[in-house]
Amino acid sequence: MLSYQELSDRAREIRILVLKSIFNAGSGHPAGSLGTADIFAAFYFGILKHDPKNPEWEDRDRFILSNGHICPAQYAALALSGYFLTSKLNNLRKIGSGLQGHPHKGRLPGVETTSGPLGSGLAQAVGISLAARLDGKELRIYCLTSDGEHDSGNHWEAVAVASKYKLNNLTVIVDRNKIQLSGDTEDIMPLEPLTDKYKAFGFNVLEIDGHDFGQIFEAVEKARNFKDGPTVIIAQTIPGKGVSFMEGKWQWHGKAPNEKEFEEAVKELEGVI
Repeated sequence: MLSYQELSDRAREIRILVLKSIFNAGSGHPAGSLGTADIFAAFYFGILKHDPKNPEWEDRDRFILSNGHICPAQYAALALSGYFLTSKLNNLRKIGSGLQGHPHKGRLPGVETTSGPLGSGLAQAVGISLAARLDGKELRIYCLTSDGEHDSGNHWEAVAVASKYKLNNLTVIVDRNKIQLSGDTEDIMPLEPLTDKYKAFGFNVLEIDGHDFGQIFEAVEKARNFKDGPTVIIAQTIPGKGVSFMEGKWQWHGKAPNEKEFEEAVKELEGVI
């Protein structure tokens, strides 16, 4: 496994590739993509049981991206893992390419499900978890969700089903960055007390700093060892992490940087300024 410093370097590479692909596309979602770069680095380079040379390996872990609009970060992680060339990232949001604004299963190796409607990813993950149990598979299912999509009622229906069947092979990761498209989550639809809500459904609830690799790995290990039901890891993250003028600002939820902003952001991530 990579060292934490090497994982941090990977996360920085992911952030730079995110900015380049979104700038080239002229549209996209930088805040959540940058904010989850550490989580993607931890999973694709240290946690997931997967084989980039054999993407359909039957016994691989499944990583379900529910908040598909942050796919630039997943695409960058997949490319750096060896699923495809990083040069392909220049095709983000291009007509006919496999790198659409939301992941499309079957169009890109390593993408497990098609996403788009927010709040639907956990239901997909629950179905995969049940199927794995029926097949007697030991694989793990991880579902990354945004806090904003917790506004969707179908997400909580999936939470209830996961609880009913005590899906201990399922781990939900909440990107708790406290922003969504048009404002702060607590202004648009308050989520707190989020921990208590999940506990009420019978989840094993863990809260971590989503930029701390030690806490990410420790939480995943606790989830693996919890046998009485599903686990949710509420990861506190900073949207726009790594770019000072984007950090914490919901205005960067779904806006591409202009040329000046792009150049400043990349220089900052590369440590030039």
